[in-house]
Amino acid sequence: MLKFYITDGKRITQTVTSGETYMKIVICDDSIEDLLKIEKILLKYKKFYPNIDFEVEKFSNASQLYNNIQKNELADIYILDIIMAGKDGIDIGHQIRKNSTDNIIIYTTCSGDFALEAYDLHAVRYILKPVNENRIFEALDYALSYKNAGKEASFLIKIKDGLVPVPYSQIEYIENSSRTLEAHLTNGKIIKSIFIRKSFEEEISELIQEHQFIQVHKSFLINLKYIRKLSKNNVIMESGKNIPVSQKRATVVKREYLSFFSDYY
Repeated sequence: MLKFYITDGKRITQTVTSGETYMKIVICDDSIEDLLKIEKILLKYKKFYPNIDFEVEKFSNASQLYNNIQKNELADIYILDIIMAGKDGIDIGHQIRKNSTDNIIIYTTCSGDFALEAYDLHAVRYILKPVNENRIFEALDYALSYKNAGKEASFLIKIKDGLVPVPYSQIEYIENSSRTLEAHLTNGKIIKSIFIRKSFEEEISELIQEHQFIQVHKSFLINLKYIRKLSKNNVIMESGKNIPVSQKRATVVKREYLSFFSDYY
């Protein structure tokens, strides 16, 4: 079990025994009222979930936090206001991502104008002020589950409320539908992204690097593991979905399919 600490810029050291999980949450907001409100919500969250313990560190000075991150003094979860004097929340997010891709970022703001920039930084939630207890609780639930599930490789899909990590093993295929990504999962669920600004190829480039995925058509990426039948012009997936194979990709698709299954089996 962890010990729960509220600090004001001072790191509290703790010995963690085997099997325990240590979490640190940083709140940064130049509004003292909002800073204290979020802290109060975190304390309430702790009462509801006594088995989840974490240390909280508060910053009203964004530049101070920015300097700490430059020194590689990192937390597990960041709850950041966006519009602040000096360094803003987006600046802090960029600095976090320069140091690590594993940290969770949750943004709170009075403006919806920065949503795309926030999602480019892989923020898991974008909460409009005034902050709502239920939204913070939901964001923490998601952040903690995301942390716990981080051991399995996942593809991040941008939805209206944030990012959804989808384990590679659960993706049957992804379709580019009217400039949105539709991820069709092995359990029958469909996760639909917000409007994508990049090309389909750029959006799925991470998956294309994986041996189990291949783009078979300008609008389709499939998981080779879930092919039921392959022909020259199409593939039938385990779900029964008939997906077209473009003529220019047919030879490569067949070669990769045979290579994958020779390795897989």
